[in-house]
Amino acid sequence: MTVAPESEARPVPEGYVRLTIDGIEVEAPKGELLIRTAERMGITIPRFCDHPLLDPAGACRQCLVEVEMGGRPMPKPQASCTMTVADGMVVKTQQTSPVADKAQQGVMELLLINHPLDCPICDKGGECPLQNQALKHGRAESRFRDTKRTFAKPVPISSQVLLDRERCVLCQRCTRFSKQIAGDPFIELLERGALQQIGTGEQQPFQSYFSGNTIQICPVGALTSAAYRFRSRPFDLVSTPGQCEHCASGCEIRNDWRRGKVTRRLAGDDPEVNEEWICDKGRFAFRYATAGDRITRPLIRENGELREASWTEALQAAAKGLAEARDAGGVGVLPGGRLTVEDAYSYSKFARIALRTNDIDFRARPHSDEELRFLESAVVGTTPGTGVTYRDLEAAPAVLCVTFEPEEESPIVFLRLRKAARQGKTKVFHLGPRTSPGVEKTTVIVHNGGPVRTGELVPCTPGGEAAALRSLPSEVEESLRQPGAVLVVGERAAEVPGLYSEILRAAQRTGARVAWIPRRAGERGAIEAGALPTLLPGGRPVADAAARAEIEQTWGVGSGALPAAVGRDLTGILAAAAAGELSGLVVGGVDPNDLPDPALAEQALRRADFVVSLELRASAVTEQADVVLPIAPSVEKSGSYLNWEGRRREFRTTIEGTGALPDCRVLDTLAVEMDADLFTQTPAAAAAELDRIGPNIGERLPGPDEPAATAPVPGPGQAVLATWRQLLDNGSLQAEEPNLAGTARRTVAVLSPRTAQRIELGHAQRIEVRTAKGSIVLPVELAEMPDDVVWLPTDSGTSRVHRALGAGHGSLVDITATTPMSPAAGNGHGTTHLNGGRA
Repeated sequence: MTVAPESEARPVPEGYVRLTIDGIEVEAPKGELLIRTAERMGITIPRFCDHPLLDPAGACRQCLVEVEMGGRPMPKPQASCTMTVADGMVVKTQQTSPVADKAQQGVMELLLINHPLDCPICDKGGECPLQNQALKHGRAESRFRDTKRTFAKPVPISSQVLLDRERCVLCQRCTRFSKQIAGDPFIELLERGALQQIGTGEQQPFQSYFSGNTIQICPVGALTSAAYRFRSRPFDLVSTPGQCEHCASGCEIRNDWRRGKVTRRLAGDDPEVNEEWICDKGRFAFRYATAGDRITRPLIRENGELREASWTEALQAAAKGLAEARDAGGVGVLPGGRLTVEDAYSYSKFARIALRTNDIDFRARPHSDEELRFLESAVVGTTPGTGVTYRDLEAAPAVLCVTFEPEEESPIVFLRLRKAARQGKTKVFHLGPRTSPGVEKTTVIVHNGGPVRTGELVPCTPGGEAAALRSLPSEVEESLRQPGAVLVVGERAAEVPGLYSEILRAAQRTGARVAWIPRRAGERGAIEAGALPTLLPGGRPVADAAARAEIEQTWGVGSGALPAAVGRDLTGILAAAAAGELSGLVVGGVDPNDLPDPALAEQALRRADFVVSLELRASAVTEQADVVLPIAPSVEKSGSYLNWEGRRREFRTTIEGTGALPDCRVLDTLAVEMDADLFTQTPAAAAAELDRIGPNIGERLPGPDEPAATAPVPGPGQAVLATWRQLLDNGSLQAEEPNLAGTARRTVAVLSPRTAQRIELGHAQRIEVRTAKGSIVLPVELAEMPDDVVWLPTDSGTSRVHRALGAGHGSLVDITATTPMSPAAGNGHGTTHLNGGRA
């Protein structure tokens, strides 16, 4: 935008118009809203319904201004949030026009007629746009003398969103967000005229992962959080910027806290990443840090029982036990995917220096050697700015998601894909077994009154994704050949042999760029930190003598001090420990239920001579650990994550003085007890050293080149298992959040109608999925998907696929129709049966 004096006569730049606002001549882009032009000039026009990321509505009428066109005033004030700039337009806001000022005062008076005067007890009080604008643009007295309208309150829109209808000014921010941004029409305008109000539509139960955003953008406190309602006043809170720790999206957040506890989280404003939105998991799942079972003191096992100990005693015991295990058979390190970059780097350095091993793998999930080679060649050590970004996704002409469920695995990626599709910029294709809600909302957009198809599902049987990618429909293939197209791959690809290889071949064939999006927040950073059996920090190969020498020099250890042999991956570490080939384990907050074989993990923990666990809350690992060292949650430490783009997301400590220590400090002190120096006493020290190492910008390692596997063929009574984790599931970081748990999606099995007919489902409406290890019984939903395929959530409710079935995506399972077998089986969550007790 350019502001120039009227006397300066010059042509208007192409694509711009010249107008006057409050006596100032201004040039603005064609199509820009008046309210945007004014606010960029520093002129604030009051508004309620307007939001820069929502389509204009003109619902509240608070932004009225006086407008002249061609020297003639328009007959009445106009809403500046819906009118676009025009050449020669003259606009007068409330600052220069008595007409506009009177109109705004009148609208404010009407809005306050039925609005309750409950500011002292309203959650929005103190940060309320209605309060602020009533003081600045409203009248000092009201002429309304009748009784204000009242409603029964609150109305539970869901278990976590409550509605006070009498506060609502019908700005429609919530309904527009739900329909336009999230694609979840769970909240609607009901009735007409004076009876119009916000509510839930019939036959449209609440179903959204993004509902908390409506609370944040509501300008009047009509929508409130069940978890935060009446808990605090905004002016009693201290606000600290932070980064979400739940997934690889890398969302900017704001922690509001008092008395040593976070009371709420809000979305931060970061146009490059999450814009102004976060998912409900990121918004509400933070109380795990104050859970009753949090471990706050070190524990030592004595006579078979854990007892509290001092830090000195616990660290000495851990150092002695690990040193003996290292010298006897070696120690494996399992950091997990929750770590900051600095903590992951400390695990990587601790493994190589203190334990003298490359047996380290952060991948606490299904994984493969092919995936490891893919990460080595296509992900790690990339120079900042060379990877795919959110803007690239939004600008891409076509995006193909392969084994990636964006709404469940990276909600902000989902919102960007939906935004791009809705704007008509991008065709979003999905390669997978069924049209899930997330697939539907990125391929069919309701726009301008009707549905518009902006992409499609390329259906394939689980395990056959590689073969399907090699023979894509012509429309998808041609779309991917357009400049800027992107192939998005999720971590589930590790369960499909040959898929990573085929992804690289498809990228070479079409010219599309590849984006790898893991599910956990710490995975991208753990790769760069070298928390893998084949990689040193910065993506340097373990097997490269020059790379080892470079790291040895940086770390100040002698030549040849680093182990040269490539280490074992997670499954190899567990198998070796279970067989007695490894004597010790260091585990960093890994949940065995997340692993592809929980039974193997528990066997390894029992068999290992010495186990050290660094964790926040008691778990299955705690039951077997010899020493437990408590660590700090993200709000009690500083650090950074690398999101899926490779963008560094730094955050500082929110709650100071708790005494909790980050992993890097614990490992540094433990290493000192083992006569080794890590120099990672603080996250800042660890980050500075990793920055000095820098990424490996040398020749890239060759990518995997494995043949594409075909989908397994089920026999009589069998089906192929499709599975992925849902956003809200049994994850431990969602503990202490009953309101959030109430909005999780139902735990059901999904079949095609023909498959249901084949197993004679009939009126049973329940299915038993079995393997030799156990079974899961769930209610059934029917959907269009390949026949002889059954979909189960990986770890939701009683559907614990890895533990109960010992199976994964693409496995063959037995299926039969069944009826409820116990009262628990009839609650919509199903039942689990394990053969041989502990699976």
